[in-house]
Amino acid sequence: MARDIQNYQDLLKKVEAATKADKIDLSAGEDLSVAIMNLVSIEEHFFFTGAKTKKEKYFDLLTEVRKMRTELMRRLIKDYEGEVWCISKHLLAASMRLIEVGTKEMAKGDKGAACDLFSKAYELYSLFWAMNLGAVDIGEIKKIDEEQVNVCDTDKNKLIAKLERLVERIVNCCRE
Repeated sequence: MARDIQNYQDLLKKVEAATKADKIDLSAGEDLSVAIMNLVSIEEHFFFTGAKTKKEKYFDLLTEVRKMRTELMRRLIKDYEGEVWCISKHLLAASMRLIEVGTKEMAKGDKGAACDLFSKAYELYSLFWAMNLGAVDIGEIKKIDEEQVNVCDTDKNKLIAKLERLVERIVNCCRE
């Protein structure tokens, strides 16, 4: 995607146009991102099982799952600089963990705590997509309007709300 995006509405238009032209399939990307979340969780489980049982075969399995996760992440994260790769992995992993803890809170009957955790999980997931779709790269932004994602957003809730609206509009798992 070109870096001449003036605001997130321009990004949405470009993504929607590409989606209609079958150039990209963000619904498949969403499915893949959830699969990657689960692979990170599997890596963690193999680590803890290996550590608890002292059986190295679990660490070998961890290595195999990590290779698969790395390969699949390359499909979603094409261009990255600095620590974007690791940030992306940790955003997905943290999102998955918050979903799991939220689900446990729901099972205990604490819907308020669960909803708070689900909200935080979605914030992280939205940040993952915003970062990897170029929505938070402001290097080429010339004009800052009310709806633009930018570093001048000092109110975290305002920035996160913008990122969530972006993800809600362009990432749709139900689009076939």
